[in-house]
Amino acid sequence: MDSTLSAPLPRPLAHRSSVDPFIVMDVMGEANAREAKGEDIIHMEVGQPATPAPRAARERAQAALANDRLGYTEALGLPSLRERIALDYGERYGVSVPPERVVVTAGSSAGFVLAFLALLAPGDALMLPSPGYPCYRHILKVLGARALLVATGQEARWMPTEGDVERLAGEGVAGLLVASPNNPTGTMAVGGRLHELARACRRLGLWLVSDEIYHGLDYDQPAETALAFWDAAIVVNSFSKYFSMTGWRVGWLVVPEGLVRPIERLAQNLYISPPAISQHAALGAFDAIEELEAIKSVYAANRALLLHELPGAGLTDILPADGAFYLYADVSQYTADSASFAKRMLKEIGVAITPGIDFDPERGHRFVRLSYAGAPTAMREACRRIRSWIKAK
Repeated sequence: MDSTLSAPLPRPLAHRSSVDPFIVMDVMGEANAREAKGEDIIHMEVGQPATPAPRAARERAQAALANDRLGYTEALGLPSLRERIALDYGERYGVSVPPERVVVTAGSSAGFVLAFLALLAPGDALMLPSPGYPCYRHILKVLGARALLVATGQEARWMPTEGDVERLAGEGVAGLLVASPNNPTGTMAVGGRLHELARACRRLGLWLVSDEIYHGLDYDQPAETALAFWDAAIVVNSFSKYFSMTGWRVGWLVVPEGLVRPIERLAQNLYISPPAISQHAALGAFDAIEELEAIKSVYAANRALLLHELPGAGLTDILPADGAFYLYADVSQYTADSASFAKRMLKEIGVAITPGIDFDPERGHRFVRLSYAGAPTAMREACRRIRSWIKAK
């Protein structure tokens, strides 16, 4: 064995490399390792559609492979894709968005990095709902900014309120991030809540970053875009979830005109451009709405199944999810350690779920997240296994 492979590092690593792990990815890695050894694993840990990219997207990608050079695109993305995304805001929400304000990104992850870099100086704080997507706070830490967590609860449908914004605005806060539908809870800002949050940010001179990557995956009422209430909101979206294109790594931002060139300069230097093949596929995805709505109907059926079966399995404290494909369940009657609970469930019955500590470092030991983006047969089998496992305790 080459001894250089295990040689000590010549210097200590930079402090930013100590960023916390994205736990769901670790859970997925363990689940995949067990699956590779022949275990029958049901994946409810990661928010990944069980379906491939829609046919029209794949056909557009194949045509591009055959006929296009697939070199660098502009840092802001293909003009044709920016135009198509802008058109979608008029079709879906009745909101006019100029294509010049659309920035195509290498997934929504790159969109968050670009937005945070443009908006926040080192030491600035961004209000984040808790529970919430863990990478928000991890990215902020790497960039030298601060996450100011807003503890939300079931009584407010796990959403921040106008009062939260007003209460925390004086603590060196630069803005608020809100996600509707939310990950991990699946709840949405309804009843005028998003309008109230936009109004508060505008009045207090704060940025509003709206995570809308689960738009399209709503069941009882349509999700609203922050752009309907404030033209200066920064919207982050993605082709990963509704469009079923997680591995293609393509998303977008909608930003105020004054942010376009600063973000373009950042994108030029950090990413050069989003993947060309993925952008061509994304163009095709807009022609696949009928197929995508059929996939969504499967999620809706899975949601109904879990909300019916899980209470009988012993998971009784779940707020019905408005959108996305997650349920956030209170497991405190069984454990005070959701990480251990999730590990045992994977080991003993082959069902992979995510502990709540990934989403809420303070209260997440009481909760787990279950994704229902899988196939219906897998969801039914998961319910059977969970019911038998919990009743045996």
